[in-house]
Amino acid sequence: MSQRTEFVALAGAPGANHSKLCERFGISRQTGYTWLKRGKAGEPMSDRSKRPKSSPGKTREEQEKLIVELRDKHPAWGGRKLKARLEHLGHRDLPSASTITAILHRHGRITAEASEAAQPWQRFEHERPNDLWQMDFKGPIATRSGECHALTVLDDHSRYSLGVRACGDQKGETVKGELTRIFEKYGLPWKILADNGPPWGVDGSGAWTRVGVWLLKLGVVLVHGRPYHPQTQGKEERFHRTLQGELLRRVDMRSVEHAQSLMDPWRDVYNLERPHEAAELKPPVTRYRPSERGMPKGEPEMEPTAGQRVYVVKEGGCVRHEGEKWFLGLAWNQEKVGLKRRESDGVVEVYFGPYHIADLEKRRDGSDNGVRLIPLGRCAPQLHQPHAVS
Repeated sequence: MSQRTEFVALAGAPGANHSKLCERFGISRQTGYTWLKRGKAGEPMSDRSKRPKSSPGKTREEQEKLIVELRDKHPAWGGRKLKARLEHLGHRDLPSASTITAILHRHGRITAEASEAAQPWQRFEHERPNDLWQMDFKGPIATRSGECHALTVLDDHSRYSLGVRACGDQKGETVKGELTRIFEKYGLPWKILADNGPPWGVDGSGAWTRVGVWLLKLGVVLVHGRPYHPQTQGKEERFHRTLQGELLRRVDMRSVEHAQSLMDPWRDVYNLERPHEAAELKPPVTRYRPSERGMPKGEPEMEPTAGQRVYVVKEGGCVRHEGEKWFLGLAWNQEKVGLKRRESDGVVEVYFGPYHIADLEKRRDGSDNGVRLIPLGRCAPQLHQPHAVS
């Protein structure tokens, strides 16, 4: 139901690759053209409102009814969002946002809780879609059959929700499976920002995890915010507040599967209908398009480059070099790395493909030798990131 509407929205974006989009949605090109033709003609889709696009001659009483009905459908939306959405649906000569707010007060639809949730947030955003995604878990969420954890992934530039996935746990393999499905549909970002907790972080120590190594193989650099500073992921924090206020607080979830069946339509509304304050009261889909970098078939092999000595990490994450044993971390076990001595100071640099991941340093004071891990997010080579087509 929601797939058709989302496909039409993405396929209509400037520079959209119709063939690649059809492949990611698992449909034929002919089906894609059929959906796009229906969307451009304004013909109803199963998950679109059947309300007329224009309502000439409506009285104020009828306008109030429209406003109250839309508010009842989206209890956390304020006057500006309701006005923007009604205009998008084709209604004209609407009262001002402040008047709509007064109407909501008069009909008992405004509460202190809803007013607090509507406070605007302002955040820095990356210039283009897919330059950076933000990722986090929302939870635990209580269901009748146990706990549920919502994995949320958000595009930093557009605020487009790439996924709200109900998970039974927060394990690395679970995250890899959900991200794989997201990558197959929307392509690969250049970076993903996450907090310092498991399964993608190790308590702020800067150590690598298996999720981080897997992403690096795909050409996606995992970066972490400052420990104990959740404001670094301000957009994710704000998204979680919206998810909590508009869905989680208002429904009784029976299971992980039931939670997913509720999260999917809510995500469609968030992406395709809900006006966003940071996007000039337009829905996020108007600013997003899928990445040109598709998910590869199978897991890529990272080969050391010329001039490096090749080693396989063994013994639970260790590499032996010139008679010394160095511990890189459990996440690197059985991976192939390249070592190269830096001429300026003799430090041995460790590379994973083109990525500089660590330095092997011998202490001048005679103490134990040490491995200095390159901070996450600074290990990326100078890859060219093509500018988006405006």
